[in-house]
Amino acid sequence: MSQPEANQQQDSVAKVSFYEKRKKIYAKGVRGFFDNWRIALVIFTQLLFYVSPWLVWNGRQAILLHLVERKFYIFGVVFWPQDVIYLAALLIVSAYALFLVTAVAGRLFCGYACPQTVYTQMFMWIENRVEGERNARIKLDKAPLDARKLRIKATKHGLWLLLSLWTGFTLVGFFTPVEELVNNVLTGNLGPWETFWIFFYGGFTYLFAGFMREQVCKYMCPYARFQSVMFDPDTLIITYDPDRGETRGARKKGVDAKAAGLGDCVDCGLCVQVCPTGIDIRNGLQYECIGCAACVDICDQVMDKVGLPRGLVRYSTESAMEKHLSKKEILAHIVRPRILLYTVILVVITGLAAWFLAHRIPLKVDIIRDRSVLAREAEDGRIENVYMLQIMNTEEQPHRYRVSVDGLPGAEIAGNPEVDAKAAGLTSFNTVVSVPPDAGKVGSNQIHFDIVAVDNPDIKVREKAAFLLPQ
Repeated sequence: MSQPEANQQQDSVAKVSFYEKRKKIYAKGVRGFFDNWRIALVIFTQLLFYVSPWLVWNGRQAILLHLVERKFYIFGVVFWPQDVIYLAALLIVSAYALFLVTAVAGRLFCGYACPQTVYTQMFMWIENRVEGERNARIKLDKAPLDARKLRIKATKHGLWLLLSLWTGFTLVGFFTPVEELVNNVLTGNLGPWETFWIFFYGGFTYLFAGFMREQVCKYMCPYARFQSVMFDPDTLIITYDPDRGETRGARKKGVDAKAAGLGDCVDCGLCVQVCPTGIDIRNGLQYECIGCAACVDICDQVMDKVGLPRGLVRYSTESAMEKHLSKKEILAHIVRPRILLYTVILVVITGLAAWFLAHRIPLKVDIIRDRSVLAREAEDGRIENVYMLQIMNTEEQPHRYRVSVDGLPGAEIAGNPEVDAKAAGLTSFNTVVSVPPDAGKVGSNQIHFDIVAVDNPDIKVREKAAFLLPQ
């Protein structure tokens, strides 16, 4: 092979890297209809998060997932480890709600309520106030390190760290009584696990929202990867209308764009500048798009300035773009078998969980027979078995319970059949059941305990146990 041919073959070989170096994204601020919704949801979710630990209910913290006591207090309801079924129901409801929202409107949750998005928005708000808008931030980063730059950067990171630590503190306040937590911080008696989780969660908030940002959405979040399973051509997504926008390009004032072969897109690039993940929505649907609609707001503003109709970038569906469907037809396509199935399952599970929670009996009983003594004969000839009863009163008021037994002829409780149980507490006590010696067969016989609240007969539990009769 001649030297020119070898050089030509070498020049035709392209090097492809599978590792992309991150380019820092300087997202431009935008105001508009969808941005107002995003701000409202940020305020709502964060008020819910930061204020909830400070709410008081019945003289205690209204929402407290007390790991030490192994009780979850949710306003007037107390959940015990035995109520894990309700946690499973909550997770199932949340999953199907996410499936339903995704099937209808794509990554709406990501763009408006995802914690990563919410905290990134809060960090970016601080960044904009301290460093300035997009162009000012770019200029500042390119400038040499001097006293002014150091002061601005230190102020920004200091505010980020304060917000991150307060976020970690608030999270721990859901698991440790927040007043006790404040006192421990002020007195320097913070426990090791509280210290770890405050700094762990605060540190990751600082890292994810301050530095990684879109990298979390693009490379770490599994939702971005399996969302395509829940998408179909009738799912609402952020779309660019190429039939209307192409051929894109700048135009001078007074020039007929149609005559010049230009579409409505003026190729200003603002839709890319406002995107928090740095994509160009004009390239079509991309998994990096979080559906925040910042590009919709900015494009509508550009269309207003150039005197063209809004909606070049808008919420639409792949079917609508292909078939040129109207808004009414798009809404009609939303009601489809997948949506109906998700909705029915969600309504059924939510309804059942709500019904069982509303009819939940605030009493749980465990009965353990004393195995150290299988059976014993009393002075009057009756046969006795000893049981330990554990009564869980899940209401926040004390109750007095009456214990009775049946299942064998002449079975009765020896001693006082009533017991007092403290509010939202566990009461353990021993009780003796006696029967005549000929009340049943030799060996194990099934009996039942009835535990009824004296002040409320509707609070009652019936549990079975085994009674042993000797030969």
